[in-house]
Amino acid sequence: MGPRTAPSRVMFGPHETNLGKGRSLTRRHVAYYERRAAGGAGLIVTETASVHPSDWPYERAPLAADCGPGWAEVAAACAPYGTLVLASLGHAGSQGSSAHHQSALWAPSRVADVTSREMPMEMEEREISQLTDSFSAAAALAAASGLAGVEIDAGQHSLLRQFLSGLTNLRTDGYGGTAENRTRLLHEVLEAVRGTLGADRVLGLRLSCDELAPWAGLTPKASADVARELAGSVDYLVVVRGSAMSVSATRPDFHTAAGFNTELCRTVRTAVGEGVPVVLQGSVTDPVRAQQALDDGVADLVEMTRAQIAEPDLVALVRAEHPERIRPCMLCNQKCRVRDNRNPVVSCVANPASGHETEDAPLGGRVLSDRALDVLVVGGGPAGLEAARVLAGRGHRVELTERRARLGGTLRDAGGRWSPLADWLEAEVRRLGVRVRTGTETVQGDLADRPVVLASGSRPGPRLYDVAGHVVEAVDVLAGRARLPDGAVLVHDLVGDATGTAVAEVLAAEGRPTTIVTQDQVIGTQLALTGDLADANTRLRRAGVALLKRHTLRAVRADGALVEDVLTGERRTLPCAAVVHCGHRLPDTSLEAEPRAGDCVAPRTVHEAVLEGRRAALALEGGTLQ
Repeated sequence: MGPRTAPSRVMFGPHETNLGKGRSLTRRHVAYYERRAAGGAGLIVTETASVHPSDWPYERAPLAADCGPGWAEVAAACAPYGTLVLASLGHAGSQGSSAHHQSALWAPSRVADVTSREMPMEMEEREISQLTDSFSAAAALAAASGLAGVEIDAGQHSLLRQFLSGLTNLRTDGYGGTAENRTRLLHEVLEAVRGTLGADRVLGLRLSCDELAPWAGLTPKASADVARELAGSVDYLVVVRGSAMSVSATRPDFHTAAGFNTELCRTVRTAVGEGVPVVLQGSVTDPVRAQQALDDGVADLVEMTRAQIAEPDLVALVRAEHPERIRPCMLCNQKCRVRDNRNPVVSCVANPASGHETEDAPLGGRVLSDRALDVLVVGGGPAGLEAARVLAGRGHRVELTERRARLGGTLRDAGGRWSPLADWLEAEVRRLGVRVRTGTETVQGDLADRPVVLASGSRPGPRLYDVAGHVVEAVDVLAGRARLPDGAVLVHDLVGDATGTAVAEVLAAEGRPTTIVTQDQVIGTQLALTGDLADANTRLRRAGVALLKRHTLRAVRADGALVEDVLTGERRTLPCAAVVHCGHRLPDTSLEAEPRAGDCVAPRTVHEAVLEGRRAALALEGGTLQ
């Protein structure tokens, strides 16, 4: 990597964490990055820091001027592992927020952001000079803090990309009008930062090479030319895609194939030649595919950020020849995508310890109880499997009972996309010697005389409408257990999460006339949190699913479903052969024991099930991990 050497070709890239306090990095950041360095990450790029106070894109966004002490602590914590730590430096421009600093957003031209619809101010040469100086000052601070270098953000959410793009740069001065002029600012920033860093530190560039708006935006061909032009100015190049015009493409969920930037990266690497290392980014989660990309000459490094949020020890496990023990990333975006008004802390549905490293410690520490326990875990869903895994990993004797013939519970019911996590949990409990008994109905009398973790799951919830026709549960459709009569199907989506849209897509793929009905203004409203809202609605329309919004279900009859407009009260009957109920479920309360975990407490998501399984296991020891 230029003047430095990284201990592996795996990058942990910059991403929002909400781990900050004010606009500074905290001890939580330090522990978060240190954990990935300990697991073998070769290059860690810290959360993007705004180089100028005019940029405050989200409430806990770091400000470079406030990051010196935090950068120094991260560098010191990761140094024993040889990991190169760089600071990401950027400015969000018109894609930022004026809610915090209450002043106009900076932009190359007066083009309203397509998401916020806010009109920015057009930067004059004074602001452009301030921006360049701010990048230089931030790089100087990063170097003084002991970091190995910096990465300049000209990616999806950056002001520098906005200057490069004909969609957002309408200037006619020396910073616009031609492709050459549009690259001028980036050249000046890189030159200023290189002069500050000197020759002994790394200068990287994250470059959006496809805005997916070919009518006027950055295209792969044009970006390959830009990358070739800039290659001599940087020590590595990260190839990304997306912009304000294609937000969901920036960090898509599992509906987009893993490694989606492979061909784009190949194009750019071919253009720049062997002179500068190129990084493949884009849902790279499988070490086998990552190695294949390296072997095939697609890239020189691979960014595996979400994969290392799920499994910090990814590189170490590959080196130890135990890739099967890598906790899978589900690409669900449910807990690692955190830029929303709730300010959630970064985490992972499969690994709730992620983002909470200062509160928890890796498994395998000493057992805090005086003696090994003999524990019964009731329920083989995600909560029960995680509880059994934690307890067995801590040296306790564990028996797990499950009423079904196979472990996995709702993870199995949810369909193939969640199977890798179910498979991993099952493999881990068996590897750790948990005694597993499937097809076993546990009764209250079995819970006496030994510690118990109750993770018995859920049951169908109430149906707040009259039922005189055919109704099935969503989970039974996804699991392939439902027997639906021929004819049209109505999907009643009460929650607005991924369940209703997934059911509708499954039914439409079978060739069934399908309607999805919701009381909300938008189909799948909760999908906004994971970035899949627009894409899910697009998939539904392309599949031929009818979208009925602002309606609720009042009755299911033999001839169809009676629905009511929530605004006007108008009622009508939609002909259908069956209704699929996508509503909340209720806890299974057939057994009494403590601690409880997962759906038998309150049916929610996989994340809560795994988290509570872990907490219940630790509660039996009477303490927390040290």
